[in-house]
Amino acid sequence: MRILGIESSCDETAAAVVADGREILSSVVASQIDVHRKYGGVVPELASREHLRQIVPVVREAVEHAGMKLADLDAIGVTQGPGLVGALLVGITYGKTLADALGKPLVPVNHLEGHVHAVFLEAHKAGRTAKLPAVCLIVSGGHTVLYEVTTEDANVQDASARLKYRKLGQTRDDAAGEAYDKVAKLLGLGYPGGPILDRLAAVSNGTPAPVKFGPTKTRGNVLDFSFSGLKTAVLYHVRENGAYSEEIVRREEALARGERKFEHLLPLCSPKTLALVREFQNAVVHDLVERTMAAAEELSVESVLVSGGVAANSQLRATFEERAKSAGVEVFFPSRALSTDNAAMIAAAAYSRLRAGILADARLNADPSLVLA
Repeated sequence: MRILGIESSCDETAAAVVADGREILSSVVASQIDVHRKYGGVVPELASREHLRQIVPVVREAVEHAGMKLADLDAIGVTQGPGLVGALLVGITYGKTLADALGKPLVPVNHLEGHVHAVFLEAHKAGRTAKLPAVCLIVSGGHTVLYEVTTEDANVQDASARLKYRKLGQTRDDAAGEAYDKVAKLLGLGYPGGPILDRLAAVSNGTPAPVKFGPTKTRGNVLDFSFSGLKTAVLYHVRENGAYSEEIVRREEALARGERKFEHLLPLCSPKTLALVREFQNAVVHDLVERTMAAAEELSVESVLVSGGVAANSQLRATFEERAKSAGVEVFFPSRALSTDNAAMIAAAAYSRLRAGILADARLNADPSLVLA
């Protein structure tokens, strides 16, 4: 059963064809990073406009790469939410029109469930088995949330198994990826912030920390996250230390010239800045890993799933692997390509919903606050 997935929840226009919920036949992603870079974040109106421009060629390319024609598809899965309402509407409108024209079933998909299925796509490819129940961390620029993932189907490796979700914790303010972007902008390191901060943190060469960031404390639910205070602590530290100002200006001038690669920015970063970046990343990674592993211990699960754009972070992956090994738990990540927004995960999630008869009609609308349950 070959399903076309369409994803347009934020700033990636994506389409993919997946067979039987597990085999990726094609996956095409048109990024909007260059469009939003000068603003230091996603501008919703510009995102919608770019989706309108990209949706037709992206879908056409995905179908062609799968060696198929549109008429050969068995169903169409489309992201209903959560996300930016204007961006979601582009994918939904195109998906509804395509499904109606072809006489194919239309399957609504929760973007967050797509991220969970990205983990299973990778596990299937590697011949690994993620045992359920599991704890799942979805961490990106728009989401930082912990779920317990269960199923009534004994064989979770069957892609038709319907998954159930119980929210364990979530960010109370900024998502982790959002904090990365804001700190990178503050330091004159460009957008998106996650990849450049990750690489800079890795080359800090043991320079003493100019400041130490303690663990974030949250009242009430200890599995909730909070990154706004950490971001503000970095801001205050930079403001109180004028030595950062001159190099921030030099980096901003380099960005204005189009010199935004790692090799361009590294020579413009002092050891003190590199150490600051390292301490910021240490604090984020520690918080994500410790709360997730606390949930895994509390629920006595054998598997931890980590997905979303920040799951591509090298230190986060290494730390999770180390902590999971010491706890006797197996940790699963998607590939880096499947960590960020893509449509293969949407098509994979659509498969089990299609098998369960969960379909949409012409009344399907975007739900920017769609809940995963």
